[in-house]
Amino acid sequence: MVSPRIARCQKPRYSSVMGITNCGKAGHAQTSTQGRNLVTAMNEFSILSNRKRALIALIHSVVFLGIAMHGFASPKAGIIVPGEAPASDIVLIVIYLLVASTLGWLASISGCARERIYFSLCAGSATFGLLRTTFGDVALPAAQYMRVILLTSAVALGAWIVRSFSRPVAEEVLTD
Repeated sequence: MVSPRIARCQKPRYSSVMGITNCGKAGHAQTSTQGRNLVTAMNEFSILSNRKRALIALIHSVVFLGIAMHGFASPKAGIIVPGEAPASDIVLIVIYLLVASTLGWLASISGCARERIYFSLCAGSATFGLLRTTFGDVALPAAQYMRVILLTSAVALGAWIVRSFSRPVAEEVLTD
């Protein structure tokens, strides 16, 4: 016989995809997250739910950290400065808007604090990139430094998240 809690989990109650995450499988038995205590629920990742996803996110952060560090060599004038705005800056602004809003949305649906902070750091970096492209380095000289600081923090936190998915090694496998 199926318990009422699991039966409730099997019924499609939500129209969005996020409603599906309330139900899960541990081994082969279905479980519901509604009966768990707050401490256990806050330690679960909802987006970076496995090592592969966490590693892909970490690689993206490292690549964008390299791009942000390269930004020190190429100063930005901004599009607010009188004159004609280059098309490349307009394209960058659209990309930064999409990336910052997507990362902000991911931060809002994140499960645990580490995941939420990770996506918030990445969203903050993209927002500073947007501000730097819009207003230029003269108006916001701290923007490029903040991008690098936020992405460096995101890389460190991403490495910690990837490490949390590492499998423990049995003691008898270790050599003396």
